[in-house]
Amino acid sequence: MKLLPAEIKKIVTFRALQLGDMLCAIPGIRALRHAYPEAQIMLIGLPWAKSFTERFSHLFDGFVSFAGYPGLPEQPFEPAAFTQMLTAIQGEKFDLAIQMQGNGSIINPMMELFAAKHTAGYSIEGHYAPDNGLFMPYPDHGHEIERHIALMEFLGIPSQGTDFEFPLLPNDEEKLTSLHLGIEPKKYVCVHPGSRGSWRQWPVEHFAALADYCADHGYQVVLTGTKEEAGIINEVINHMCHKPINTAGLTSVGAVALLIKNSAMLISNCTGVSHIASAFKTPSIVLSMDGEPERWGPLDKQTHRTINWLETPDFGLVYAQTVDLLATIA
Repeated sequence: MKLLPAEIKKIVTFRALQLGDMLCAIPGIRALRHAYPEAQIMLIGLPWAKSFTERFSHLFDGFVSFAGYPGLPEQPFEPAAFTQMLTAIQGEKFDLAIQMQGNGSIINPMMELFAAKHTAGYSIEGHYAPDNGLFMPYPDHGHEIERHIALMEFLGIPSQGTDFEFPLLPNDEEKLTSLHLGIEPKKYVCVHPGSRGSWRQWPVEHFAALADYCADHGYQVVLTGTKEEAGIINEVINHMCHKPINTAGLTSVGAVALLIKNSAMLISNCTGVSHIASAFKTPSIVLSMDGEPERWGPLDKQTHRTINWLETPDFGLVYAQTVDLLATIA
């Protein structure tokens, strides 16, 4: 281990991204926690991620809301808020700051401003990174999970496995029960047609066709999504022959996770819910619309069938995979 536990009492990790991206970093964070069990570990992330650290309270001890930085599109840069954030971070006097955002071409200079005793992360040739032996060349290959584990191993931190996890909280079940959906575990299929970014959304008529196939075989179809995704979910409903249960905008992230955990199967784009299905080992059909299924798709290719739609835009192939997967469940 490059930095001994006796030296490291306070750690801050930086990853200001969305749910699926955050879940892919969890195996790396799990290794970090195992290596430094007595350390305080905090996350700097997008505002929504405060609830993420609360859900993963066994891994994180606190949260700092990211105030944006020039060149990062995920959060608008607010100079006054950034200054306030920076003052708070510097005041924490972290022993170790870890950059887990990406190749570091934009973010590494900002990491130095945190004034941690040690700074680590990824680097890329031609861009700034501290010459301290704690920055590894960014591995622009392999699964996102494996990239973060590789960073931890570079720091001398052994892997604790590649499994996803998604802790459930008591109020998740309360919120789901309050909807009175009238469904039985493993007797329904979740269909999640939305995704952050329209370019990552599989055609609604295809989702509808797969949903109808599941309904034809005795499964209730439950459509999931946010309030903002209500439009695309209504399009799916309009293309269906069967009547599904529409939960768009009615469920919390935890309630959706519980729905997925108890479902027979999930059909979705390659987005956050596909990682939740991986965490619960719920069989899934995952449509990769970004051309990087080997980076973002589930690692278990048998339980989770990932189709690279940009490479093979063949509905017949997806349909056949759905038929085969549903047959293994029945």
